[in-house]
Amino acid sequence: MFTEPEFRDWPHAGIVIQAYLRESEKDLVDLLEWGRARGTRFGVRLVKGAYWDYETLRSARNGWPVPVFQQKPESDANFEKLSRILLENHSIVTPAFGSHNVRSIAAAQAIAHELEVPPSRFEFQLLYGMAGPIKRALVEMGYRVREYCPVGELLSGMSYLVRRLLENTSNEGFLRAKFAENVSEKELLRAPTEVLRQSRNGPPHSTVTTTMTTATATEDRQATREISLETPPGETYENAPLTNFAYPENHEKMRAALREVRERFGREYPLVINGEKVFTGKTIPSLNPSAPDQVVGNVAEAGIEEAERAVKAAREAFEKWRWTGFEERCQLLERAADIMERRRFELSALEVYEVGKPWTEADGDIREAIDFCLYYAQQMRLIGRPRLTQRVPGEESFYHYWPRGVAFVIAPWNFPLAILGGMTAAALVTGNAVIIKPAETSAVIGAMLMEILEEAGVPPGVLNYLPGKGSLMGAHLVDHKDVDLIAFTGSREVGLRIYESAGITRPGQRQLKHVICEMGGKNAVIIDADADLDEAIVDCTYSAFGYQGQKCSALSRLILLEENYDRVMERLLAAAASVRVGNPEDPGVVVGPVIDKNAYQRILEYIEIGKSEAKLAYQRAEVPPHDYFIPPTIFSDVKPHMRIAREEIFGPVVSVIKVRDLDEAIDVANGTDYALTAGFFSRSPANIEYARARIEAGNVYINRGCTGAIVGRHPFGGFKMSGGGTKAGGHDYLLHFLLPRVVTENVTRHGFAPEDTPLYRDEFLPNRSR
Repeated sequence: MFTEPEFRDWPHAGIVIQAYLRESEKDLVDLLEWGRARGTRFGVRLVKGAYWDYETLRSARNGWPVPVFQQKPESDANFEKLSRILLENHSIVTPAFGSHNVRSIAAAQAIAHELEVPPSRFEFQLLYGMAGPIKRALVEMGYRVREYCPVGELLSGMSYLVRRLLENTSNEGFLRAKFAENVSEKELLRAPTEVLRQSRNGPPHSTVTTTMTTATATEDRQATREISLETPPGETYENAPLTNFAYPENHEKMRAALREVRERFGREYPLVINGEKVFTGKTIPSLNPSAPDQVVGNVAEAGIEEAERAVKAAREAFEKWRWTGFEERCQLLERAADIMERRRFELSALEVYEVGKPWTEADGDIREAIDFCLYYAQQMRLIGRPRLTQRVPGEESFYHYWPRGVAFVIAPWNFPLAILGGMTAAALVTGNAVIIKPAETSAVIGAMLMEILEEAGVPPGVLNYLPGKGSLMGAHLVDHKDVDLIAFTGSREVGLRIYESAGITRPGQRQLKHVICEMGGKNAVIIDADADLDEAIVDCTYSAFGYQGQKCSALSRLILLEENYDRVMERLLAAAASVRVGNPEDPGVVVGPVIDKNAYQRILEYIEIGKSEAKLAYQRAEVPPHDYFIPPTIFSDVKPHMRIAREEIFGPVVSVIKVRDLDEAIDVANGTDYALTAGFFSRSPANIEYARARIEAGNVYINRGCTGAIVGRHPFGGFKMSGGGTKAGGHDYLLHFLLPRVVTENVTRHGFAPEDTPLYRDEFLPNRSR
């Protein structure tokens, strides 16, 4: 913006550089080059940095390298280094040094004196109410000093002041060292580089890895596997890192992947039955929702005949696969995870085209699929060996698991690799043979999963890829006597039909069908009267509109207390207006097209229903005029009984409900047929504890968005009409794919019984030696 003709000559442009960031020197150098090209002076405020905990924790959650220095003297040393760079370039930049550390201030003074930079060319900035003697001394020495303080709402300002107070009184803070601990001047003024040399942690590393390559990720996982053979796997499991698209190399890889995937548009993909590629003469076209005239791929359509062949192949393969040792099955999933990592950008690009996912959402889906493979492999190692039930003299009883048989996996399109891959991985690692049916609108991603697992070494017949119409082929397999387990994620309507059908025992059926059923949600977030709105509004906006609201976990009902209703609405409407809508091929887009024409028409019908029931508070005026783009929409004056407050819409539509107090808010939140996710924003410990206890949802999120569950960290799934209570990505999820069994042996031999029985023993496998 400041290079545009209107602002190019404006001298009051300014930016902050934070010295605790490892890349701050590079950023400053780039900034100075920009300034020279612009040709007009600008200001740079140099600070140590105020969000160390946030940066560290966020990086840890996402699996990224930590972007900030880990030792305070490193930040201090970098501050002095950047001070010199700024003062060396005072002809183009006006430096402002923001610090209460006398050593840092003195270093800037000394460098300016050495370089003969006049005091009028820079200034020192200190917080109002702190370090008064330092300010007076600087003024008396003839330096420019600026006092600053927060301006705005009381709670936000108080939280800022408290945070700064905690920083300046921390164990490593200069003010604490000087005024509370009476550290000597000599020690206070030591060069930070000297402090680092004498630190027990040693000097800082000279280089920092900013991206994780596929090879590195694979090596890390292999090291973890070696540990997991000795250590409980749950203690060594780590989630795969997200891709950080802030780095240019990742940006370019994604661009290249989008080009490569586009070149494959229109390719035909076969069924896979018993390891054979099958073309049926009928195909299902998978379309690009951003441009429905573009065919991403044509997938062979299975009918009843192919379904029968797949069941027969799976039943025969099961009889061998069930006796394959669990470690071999675990390694199959880990090889699949490595392949997904290798093909990560390609798979993400395919999701951008096939289901309209923005870059970060697509990458998150691939990451989740990788996590499912790795996590379920770890969990199977925990439960794979028979475990002693109780120590009894003369008797051994071991508890272990058998696979159920043939599993039919039915997946939705909105998380096309993660959900399909997660249910499939769970079924395979537990020893079941599997038939997978992806959603028709994401069948090409399903074909990629089949390719990946074949490359990983899944035996013929153990996994069969069978896309087709749910009402025909899918219903036939749900009813089939030789299908023992159905794992379904999708709509409430279809899920209830599956439950009903599975309860009927057919002639020749071996056992009762088991159903793992995850359905929809009508998720509520409550914003308490004292909530931090800077946090709440950002998280709620993304929870509602991220990926077009096409998540079963998405925020659909926002419940506000009368006390803060107006303030929240003002902030919410402004935030909604800032959400970027467009083609998800472009980085930074948050809201793209909905999946297909049926979804488009259904969501528009709900918007019309909302207009007749409530008040249209906001609707994006400008969206792409063609294809399946729905404008982000907010309704106010919504009552809990209205259809838009009760029925799942599955689009970027939010209903705002006003309530008197917290009790009513929770009653409204609980007052639907669903119980999947919910959120609560508050600063009150008492209210948070109350909400923890009372909110009815499978996943309750406090002071964060209600979407974005991570495997192992946030086991995901709901109850009531949201599902059967299972938790994908949880420690007990695999048990739904297994049958428990106990083997008891009288081990007394002519009056002799072993003195000790091991807690675990090897698997029961029919490998009888002759």
